[in-house]
Amino acid sequence: VDRDKLLRELVMLQYERNDVDMRRSTFRVRGDTVELAPAYKETALRIGFFGDFVDNIEEIHPITHETIAERNRVEIYPSKHFMMPQERIQRAVVTIREELDARLAEFEKEDKVLEAHRLKTRTLYDIEMMQEIGYCKGIENYSRHLSGRPPGSSPYCLLDYFQHDFLVVVDESHVTIPQIRGMYNGDRSRKQTLVDHGFRLPSALDNRPLRIDEWEKLVKRAIFASATPAEYEIRASAEVVVEQINRPTGLIDPPVSVRPAVTQVKDLIAEIKGRIESRERVLVTTLTKRLAEDLSAYLDAEGIPCTYLHSEIDTIERVQILRGLRKGDFDVLVGVNLLREGLDLPEVSLVAILDADKEGFLRSETALIQTIGRTARNINGVVLLYADEVTKSMERALAETDRRRKMQLEFNRKHNITPVSVQKEILTGIEEVLQGEAVEKSVVGISTSEYDRTEVLRILEEEMYSASLKLEFEQAARIRDEIFRLRGIGTLKSSRPRHGYRPGGRTSRTDRNR
Repeated sequence: VDRDKLLRELVMLQYERNDVDMRRSTFRVRGDTVELAPAYKETALRIGFFGDFVDNIEEIHPITHETIAERNRVEIYPSKHFMMPQERIQRAVVTIREELDARLAEFEKEDKVLEAHRLKTRTLYDIEMMQEIGYCKGIENYSRHLSGRPPGSSPYCLLDYFQHDFLVVVDESHVTIPQIRGMYNGDRSRKQTLVDHGFRLPSALDNRPLRIDEWEKLVKRAIFASATPAEYEIRASAEVVVEQINRPTGLIDPPVSVRPAVTQVKDLIAEIKGRIESRERVLVTTLTKRLAEDLSAYLDAEGIPCTYLHSEIDTIERVQILRGLRKGDFDVLVGVNLLREGLDLPEVSLVAILDADKEGFLRSETALIQTIGRTARNINGVVLLYADEVTKSMERALAETDRRRKMQLEFNRKHNITPVSVQKEILTGIEEVLQGEAVEKSVVGISTSEYDRTEVLRILEEEMYSASLKLEFEQAARIRDEIFRLRGIGTLKSSRPRHGYRPGGRTSRTDRNR
């Protein structure tokens, strides 16, 4: 094997030569030794040459460069996903140039000089990059030419890899199907602007998600699972609908009452205080993120332990917040659209929907029924709709909830079932593992087997004070909680910020203003 030929092939596979910093997708050369960090592996490779022969292949640690294992054979895959053989690129270049000439003629006919110049410059540059190194930025926009598909044809996707006889289970189909239907239009709207202004060729529109009709052709068998199936799912299932409404626990859908929106906050506070006395939790849904934050700060000021949850909070912190609600770290959780599907919170006995009469996506029949169902795990569950009028969506949601209540009551009477609240253990999740890792990093090399408990606590306290002096309060708080755990105290309630519980040091808007 010629060493220089190997280096050229690595470059064609989009690996970069870097003799200083050996990171993924790079390689370096030291005499007759080539070291490579593949894009897809945690380890690196060391290939030793003796003349034109490969003398040895070693799998090494990318940092210490210690030999992990010796190999007789290795396969090196491309650094990037979009890789094509050179002959296919040459064929694609011909059709790209043809499309470019036709598009430039259109721009010239419409007297769009700037757009024509922009498109010509960019496309010719991309062609040159593909011919020279086999890749260019945004190469996926030329996927139709590279794959040889006709204009307007559906793109290849994951479903093409399956055999013909497979089953698709669409969970929460009332949300998933609209997403599938909407992805094509959203993608085309964005790319059409690029095409109209000369940033991309029209063929970029063919690098897209599937349309709903194309998805239907690929998915021959499907089960749509949803508590609130839409008309599409019922029609696509040829009206073969199986209802699973009766719960083995005997729990009944919560009673729903409509109250005036004018005094919704004052009335809500009174209801929350009653639930707190019963050691139960409350969910409150608002229409906007700003309102969720402001209401959370207001409830804090009223002495009600509360926090908010919306899409700007990262996933790990969301899990922490939901576990904090279940554990009783705070009593009220205010959210927007995340308090609908998939939440299983048996401790929640009250759900309050503010501005329920504002007809729209967040207050549709589906959204209302899903939100109402969040308190169907607790025998004392109640739902409050704050509205000045009863909309059509509210009417349908109330009628459906009432229908399900009657069915469950009849089922309980027939089978002599006494409803009981769901009992669900609060399990340790990944967020606890991450927190433990953070504490472990602060006491590297220290364990209770090496030192007694007193020594470990002393070192932890030093780490905590050191983190505080560096203004790393989140790290200090984690170490403090570990100290409490080792002492058998547990996390103190008084350690929670006065104006709202925020995992990881998050503060409410009121705190930030102060």
